[in-house]
Amino acid sequence: MKTLLKTIVAAITLFCIMAFASLSTNKETHIATTLEPSYIASIIVPEIVKPELPKNQTGMFLNKLGYKESGNRYDVVNKFGYMGKYQFGKATLRTLKIKVTKEAFLNSPDLQEYAMQQNLLYNKKKLQKYIDKFEGQEINGILITESGILAAAHLGGPGSVKKFFRSGKIMQDGNGVKITSYLKRFGGYKLNI
Repeated sequence: MKTLLKTIVAAITLFCIMAFASLSTNKETHIATTLEPSYIASIIVPEIVKPELPKNQTGMFLNKLGYKESGNRYDVVNKFGYMGKYQFGKATLRTLKIKVTKEAFLNSPDLQEYAMQQNLLYNKKKLQKYIDKFEGQEINGILITESGILAAAHLGGPGSVKKFFRSGKIMQDGNGVKITSYLKRFGGYKLNI
């Protein structure tokens, strides 16, 4: 079937080129009419490719989250003492069993990326039941996705996400940023976690 399609397309293409060549004295057109039909078909008819499944978007997710938290700067400390690209607090680092000085943490992008990966794994484990139950549903106009849930947990902790799903209570951080804004803003990423 594929060969037949290429042959038909090549014949039609060759006919059109020859018709055009008779109207024009352009050397390039004349050269094209002397090419083998199968060669012309291979130029004009692209191979049929199966659509790809969505790729892992963890890097894009982390870049967008890091930009929102700190402008993707590893050396930032905010007025509440949250540190680095993802604005980690000391309590979260302790929970993740990362014992390090503030200076060492701020001077190690690799450690900060490791901490974020561990935080995502930790939050996913704590919230898997809610991901399974609510993913794909719309709540208060927000499409609930795993990436949105994990971003909201990064902002307010897994407990605040559980409260939101249980009672509708919307936690906000010291800057007035609500977990629902993270549910929405960071939703829809395909993560490999």
